[in-house]
Amino acid sequence: MARALTLTRWRWLACSAALMVLSLSPASALAQDIAPVGDPLEVALTTGPLLPGEVLRSSALTFPSILEAFEREAAARSDQLSADGAFDLMLKGEYYDRLSGFYSGGFGKVEARQPLRPFGAEVFGSYRASDGDFPIYENYNFTNRLGEAKVGALFSLLRNRDIDARRFAIEDTRLAASQARLDVLLVQLNVQHEALRAYWRWVAAGEEIRVFEELLEIAEARQVGLSREVREGARPRIALTENEQNLLRRRTLLEEAKRNFLTAANSLGFYLRDANGQMYVPTREQLPDTDTIAAMAEMEALVAAPLSAVIRSRPELQTFRLALERATNRVALRRNDLLPRLDASVELSRDFGAIGPGGPSFDSTDTVVGLTFTVPLQRREARGRLQRAEAELRETELRQRRIADQITTEVDNILANLGAAQKLAELADAEVTQATTMVQAERTRFRLGAGDFFLVNLREESAADAQVRAIRAELAGRLAEASYNAATMNLDALGLE
Repeated sequence: MARALTLTRWRWLACSAALMVLSLSPASALAQDIAPVGDPLEVALTTGPLLPGEVLRSSALTFPSILEAFEREAAARSDQLSADGAFDLMLKGEYYDRLSGFYSGGFGKVEARQPLRPFGAEVFGSYRASDGDFPIYENYNFTNRLGEAKVGALFSLLRNRDIDARRFAIEDTRLAASQARLDVLLVQLNVQHEALRAYWRWVAAGEEIRVFEELLEIAEARQVGLSREVREGARPRIALTENEQNLLRRRTLLEEAKRNFLTAANSLGFYLRDANGQMYVPTREQLPDTDTIAAMAEMEALVAAPLSAVIRSRPELQTFRLALERATNRVALRRNDLLPRLDASVELSRDFGAIGPGGPSFDSTDTVVGLTFTVPLQRREARGRLQRAEAELRETELRQRRIADQITTEVDNILANLGAAQKLAELADAEVTQATTMVQAERTRFRLGAGDFFLVNLREESAADAQVRAIRAELAGRLAEASYNAATMNLDALGLE
């Protein structure tokens, strides 16, 4: 970013000397020894200039909201596994025996049942073997000597034929898991967006401190010269008083800039965390050289992709599409509840071995079919649930339309802000150049005795104001670019690829 005022030579020498001393100190040597074996992310956050890629990597890996979203997705996947359990193979064992009494009959039975999705069907197979005598009212317990094998199936012909609570739960949890995955992406986009905005605010706040420091240094250096000239009688004492007033004003501006920088550093530290999740507040020494940071992307490059396709792929709208599918399934389930129940069953059984105490009537292959019909006559509960499900479906459709229009409006506004910010940044840089020229001209006139001390100060402060406006114009462009990348899901620019 263009600057009108540069650091004096002695300041650069002092900074260089300080860095040399720090590099030779034992603590610095120890840090250099430790850094290579530390966590790569933590090393990147604590050494050298802090770059936007490091901030995005830190927030993507350690920010609690993103980790929470992953846990919610894991919970949704667990619900999906639980719903699948409704179709688990079931094994049942049964034993019945008389310990005393006139009759001695008893039996053992093992049965396996497997629910199936088509037609709400269920198939089963069992084996039963009995021994002893049973009373006439328990005659069905008799088997041949080697027992009885039975297979069968149950089918739903009306209600529960196409959908039931179990199949609805499986599909609903699958859609919910997909929504949870989209929620992870949405949280990542929002977090990375805010982290990037916090980073650029921190950089801009650091740049403003440099401007006001340079402005104050000029006044302090001038104070030394004016004090000498006042002692020699070359200038009136009021000139020294006027410069002292400028010093106070510039010190105030610097303190305000430092306060803003501290606030920006704390805000950025919210997104900078080590491997243990502890926040790390960046220092001023970690400010990057803005000349080494990549410039803002050109407007034409940013809007290369068709916005309509980008907006349709937004996670919010994909989530609504899944929500509509879930609501439609719920309506289908409630309509299923209105249907009468008509269930069919078929069984095939066969006894094996010598004829048992039950006699020859059990020595046969039996095929049995059956139908069961039930229907509630009023069905008010089912109608009420259906009406609620239909209302929720209509509500979701309306909300989807509103969110789609809202996203379109937000993207259009971001584009307008981005275009204006880039133009304003160009104008601000031009203003800095003009203000710098005016400062140099006024200082020359003042040295030659043709200028006015008041005008020199005014030109210097106008140049500083122009630099601050240029910094803030650059910041507005960076913020608009970050918002556009988040709105259009530029995962690479947000550190998510």
